[in-house]
Amino acid sequence: MPSDETDRLGFLLHDAARLLRRSFEKRAERHGLSSAQWRLVVRVFKEEGVTQARLAELLEIEPISVSRLIDRMEEAGWIERRADPGDRRVRAIHLTAQSRQIFDDMRCVATDVYETALAGLDTDTRRTTIRGLKAIIQNLSDDDHAAAATSAKKAS
Repeated sequence: MPSDETDRLGFLLHDAARLLRRSFEKRAERHGLSSAQWRLVVRVFKEEGVTQARLAELLEIEPISVSRLIDRMEEAGWIERRADPGDRRVRAIHLTAQSRQIFDDMRCVATDVYETALAGLDTDTRRTTIRGLKAIIQNLSDDDHAAAATSAKKAS
């Protein structure tokens, strides 16, 4: 068994993500947005007019799940679907004034959650933690791309 506890990495990452999500949802409940809905708002804010298919990729959830999430959010007035000027079959997702009004407040909620999560870590440790997480994400993204390329090569 590794002495550096790397065998626990998956559990630690999962638990940290779960607790971040739970803390965010508790603090943000007054706005009526779940963490999944907030993630969607952030993605649309960064890429206004994004398609549902692209949102599914960005959020790494199934297209049908994104569609249901968008349905609920549109019904609640957080986002709206608009016809794409280049392709009437495509629906582009846009934020409403309601979403824009709370965006800065929700960012503050997220910042408070992150500050709570990082409490007790000095600046260097925070930077090292972020760099480490980015490296993990990059390594696993590269691994996914390599596996996809290998699968495509075998299929041809």
